[in-house]
Amino acid sequence: MPQSLQYELSKAIQQKQVLTVMVSLEGCPFCRIARNSHLVPMQKAGTAIVQLDMRSSQSVLDFQGRKTTHDQLIKQWRISIAPTLLFFGPGGKEVAERMEGGYLPDFYGPYLEERMAKGRQAL
Repeated sequence: MPQSLQYELSKAIQQKQVLTVMVSLEGCPFCRIARNSHLVPMQKAGTAIVQLDMRSSQSVLDFQGRKTTHDQLIKQWRISIAPTLLFFGPGGKEVAERMEGGYLPDFYGPYLEERMAKGRQAL
């Protein structure tokens, strides 16, 4: 779990990457599939990915360094579906279309790679 999105984003940008934020929900089977099949292997390979949890009161610093909670940020971003992937670039701006909900496993990877490529172009 990230302590500071501002820090995670600056680290990602130094590596010429977007910061992928996965919004997850405890017990969500689609979240588990997305995480285990795609995000964990990508993270192990060096992709900048963090997870925020719906309904979590865990504190985190937002992109401006202000203290908030996972749930407050998720509501601020108007996310109601888990999993949702967001792709952030400089200044905490979204640089690719969100991926919402569970895609068929065969299609999840290609859609994810397309969003990551689009996000990198914005850097």
